Amino acid sequence: MNLEVISNALPFLIEGAWVTLKVSILAIVIGTILGFILCLFKMSHNPILKTFSSIYIWLFRGLPLLIILFLAYYATPFNITLTAFVAALFAMSLNAAAYKAEIIRSGMMAIPKGQIEAAEAIGMTPVQIMFRIKIPQMVRLIIPPYINNAVVLLKESAQISVITVPDLMLNAQMQYSSTYLPYETLGVAAILYLVLTSGLMLLQSYTEKKLNVSNNNL
Repeated sequence: MNLEVISNALPFLIEGAWVTLKVSILAIVIGTILGFILCLFKMSHNPILKTFSSIYIWLFRGLPLLIILFLAYYATPFNITLTAFVAALFAMSLNAAAYKAEIIRSGMMAIPKGQIEAAEAIGMTPVQIMFRIKIPQMVRLIIPPYINNAVVLLKESAQISVITVPDLMLNAQMQYSSTYLPYETLGVAAILYLVLTSGLMLLQSYTEKKLNVSNNNL
């Protein structure tokens, strides 16, 4: 291992890791909001909303992220020009929304119908039922698949390097191209990816423990 190469490359790799983390977290947040809306559409009794949500989820779960990235960056309509970062965030958010919608829907459907019927019987509005009964229980149920999907999304963010976003993967490739030392460049990038994904896994473990404590205190 050439420590001098690692020392020279590390600042660029850390800078790329920050870009990777930033685009991933933003995509997770935006994807969750869109996914929640899509979930409500799919569970609604309105056939138009239900059909729209079903087609959206089918489309974006079936298309590779790489194709969505290329379309967002090179084929935007109406002569709209997006920066590489915005195009990456846009594509990743749309992709994440389809998966988050199904994860959230699975949590919603796991809530016993008797609780919903009881809430309706005492006169609770749909909004009250959503925020007081459905969402609190749904959050507990979806944590493992939700964070697992977040880990997958963070790893898939390596693909945004193909549209010139200066993320961890692109910076690692540039360092490798100038040194031809894989372990000192790509190897260090792999360690940084492990650090980022391990942080999400620790968050999952911590959240699950906190929720178990909360459940025990009820």
